[in-house]
Amino acid sequence: MNVRLPAKLIHLEQLVDFVANCAQRQGIGPKRVGEIKVAVEEAIVNVINYAYGDGEGDVEVICTSENDRFIIKIIDSGLPFDLLSHKDPDISLDVSEREIGGLGIYLIKRLVDHIEYKRKDDNNVLTLVITNKTKSEHLPV
Repeated sequence: MNVRLPAKLIHLEQLVDFVANCAQRQGIGPKRVGEIKVAVEEAIVNVINYAYGDGEGDVEVICTSENDRFIIKIIDSGLPFDLLSHKDPDISLDVSEREIGGLGIYLIKRLVDHIEYKRKDDNNVLTLVITNKTKSEHLPV
């Protein structure tokens, strides 16, 4: 299943709800669906805020399942951006000492089981894979 909408904040809830509904149909429980929603929201907000600069473009979200994996692909044709190339923030520092930014990417990495990024045909393709349908680990912040 997929949905493609303009990369605008007005569509964020619809895109996140689409993924949540797909996850629920895969038998993923409410707590884990909540974690997936946070990860997807962070990824889509990055596309909305940074992919197209001052221009406009779309974001496509594709949900599939393969064996026991729930797979979410987030695709945009904006500026190349590999979130895996960004180092994690030092969360051992006091909030006032940390650099601004990076916590959203950190959350995505912690909330999904596997992440892939590739640039294909002038598109960013971010793949989030859920293998543990009950992850719900405590996140240090």
